[in-house]
Amino acid sequence: MSLFQFIKSKSFFLQVTIAIVGLLVFIFALKFWLGFSTNHDQKIQVPNLHKMSLEEVDRKLKELNLDYIVIDSASYNPNYPKKSVIEQSPETGDFVKEKRKIYLTLNPSKYRDVTIPDLNGKTKRQAISQLKSKGLNVGTNYTFVNDIGKDVVRGLRYKGKIINSGDKLPLNSIIDLVLGDGKGN
Repeated sequence: MSLFQFIKSKSFFLQVTIAIVGLLVFIFALKFWLGFSTNHDQKIQVPNLHKMSLEEVDRKLKELNLDYIVIDSASYNPNYPKKSVIEQSPETGDFVKEKRKIYLTLNPSKYRDVTIPDLNGKTKRQAISQLKSKGLNVGTNYTFVNDIGKDVVRGLRYKGKIINSGDKLPLNSIIDLVLGDGKGN
């Protein structure tokens, strides 16, 4: 029997029909099983977790049968309580299914520490530039000491106390400069 005769035969059409019916049954069975196993019609709305502590988040998400993972802590934000949620993914109002993990970013308990650079002998302008580039602020309470160099840095103070290069202070701290008055020997 040639190939052309086989394609025209009743046996070939029967085999093709069985294959198509089998494929359709498989597709519908798979669709039903996926709809059942993936909780297709289930929707849980993600609550607003911003500014909540981890204890509050844990209690709230357990009520909704959701899980959470702390993925990071961001830069300190003084507008949020310490160790509270700053960001969440999925966002507030999104719909998820049970046991979904909510990814959280927390507010650290304080600003990160910055190392004080060696500014002794630098001009006031250089010192201000270096301190600002490190994330520190420069106060307007300049202390002047008897020195030959005018506006040359001769020390640093933080909250009235002398600090040295290599010391660590929180980001955004206010540093006061001790400068030469230009009248020394």
